[in-house]
Amino acid sequence: MAEAVESPGDPGTTTPRPLMRDLKAVGKKFMHVLYPRKSNTLLRDWDLWGPLILCVTLALMLQRGSVDSEKDGGPQFAEVFVIVWFGAVTITLNSKLLGGNISFFQSLCVLGYCILPLTMAMLVCRLVLLAEPGPVNFMVRLFVVIIMFAWSIVASTAFLADSQPPNRKALAVYPVFLFYFVISWMILTFTPQ
Repeated sequence: MAEAVESPGDPGTTTPRPLMRDLKAVGKKFMHVLYPRKSNTLLRDWDLWGPLILCVTLALMLQRGSVDSEKDGGPQFAEVFVIVWFGAVTITLNSKLLGGNISFFQSLCVLGYCILPLTMAMLVCRLVLLAEPGPVNFMVRLFVVIIMFAWSIVASTAFLADSQPPNRKALAVYPVFLFYFVISWMILTFTPQ
């Protein structure tokens, strides 16, 4: 239950604490990504808290367990962080150049929140990698990553589709496909040391 604070303007009223209000808003946006439907909630009430949390979580899970990080060849935290944010910025600029009626931060918000399925895929892959490696292990990870990749694409296009001119929707979706494909590839090829 959210704690309430007495409002300074009116001694009898209370308002929820800002932290709880923000956490509830982030949770609602996660639910919109888990059950994608055409809605402008993510676009109207944008924030970058959820994308930041997801990006940091994904980058931490993609870290190798090796002490000598120069020899493992895996992505480091900063590399993953830069790939995610640079990709989101590039897609946003592409959307604006194609004549989309979406703001820069709205697009970053949607693309960042739609990394949620891929973050869940990374969590499942980390758990599967605890088992004996082999072809069955790889097939399970491949299946999970493909499903979550498709989920990310469907979720992001449900939110971004109406913001593009009708004759340029394919040009706007293609970079989104590539963006989530690169993240999916990083998840699929991850092997702990």
